[in-house]
Amino acid sequence: MISSALRGAIERALGRRVESLARLSGGDINDAFALSLAGGERVFLKTNQTAPAAMFPAEARGLRFLSETGTLRIPRVIAHSAVDESDPKTAPFLVLEFIASARPHPGFDQELGQGLAALHRAGAPSFGLDGANFIGRLPQSNQSHPTWAEFYHLERLEPQLRLAESTGRAPSELLRDFEGLLTKLPGLVGATEPPARLHGDLWAGNLHIDEQGRPCLIDPAVYGGHREMDLAMMRLFGGFSERVFAAYAESFPLSQGHAERVALYQLYPLLVHLNLFGKSYVGAVQRAISTYL
Repeated sequence: MISSALRGAIERALGRRVESLARLSGGDINDAFALSLAGGERVFLKTNQTAPAAMFPAEARGLRFLSETGTLRIPRVIAHSAVDESDPKTAPFLVLEFIASARPHPGFDQELGQGLAALHRAGAPSFGLDGANFIGRLPQSNQSHPTWAEFYHLERLEPQLRLAESTGRAPSELLRDFEGLLTKLPGLVGATEPPARLHGDLWAGNLHIDEQGRPCLIDPAVYGGHREMDLAMMRLFGGFSERVFAAYAESFPLSQGHAERVALYQLYPLLVHLNLFGKSYVGAVQRAISTYL
């Protein structure tokens, strides 16, 4: 199920023998396994033969970036492959603590909303991050900028738009409308706020329910940004109750006009989906842009 070279690399990284493994379902990019180690401990393995060498180290840094706030539960990083891995037979990998799942406890939605508010309040040093990472399998640049409007334009919308243009996924009318939107962007992004510490890819599939029925965040694409980005992503594909958003707002009230900015902040994940999954997302991108033209 995994190569002997990968198994050996994992055992060297852990200093323990892998006794057995079982494939897990759920991932659409990587392969996932539960490993049983000598001594009885179980750990979680993500691996992908075709992943860029930097992908899992970046994810490990992102998990630590979130966990250092002490807010919501984040899986503990145990080991990962190196960026300069020289053995082509060894697939990039990430080993995390194994977190079993259960049904959500009665206060789950309240805890999630309050915990996300606390995570965002923890803040970030800048609009950006001290290194690039990934969203899905796409590279994500995080060069810092002095304002949120500049960061959202230059590090989020522009790179995805140019990628879509280069691959023929963005028709000319979409490019034209985007140019109109970008000229208006500084007046659309909302009141000035300090950078929040963002998960960055917070859809329902990246929310895990742990063995105590409590929320746990996985698979981040972190950076310092506007907190409404995470909230807009949560509304894009559903899976979060209105109680989550109410608990968030009770803990960390949103600035005026936040409801009118939801489509604006859904543009980035929609462009990502356009680049990952194709032209079926053109219409959704176009509808989001048209809200502001």
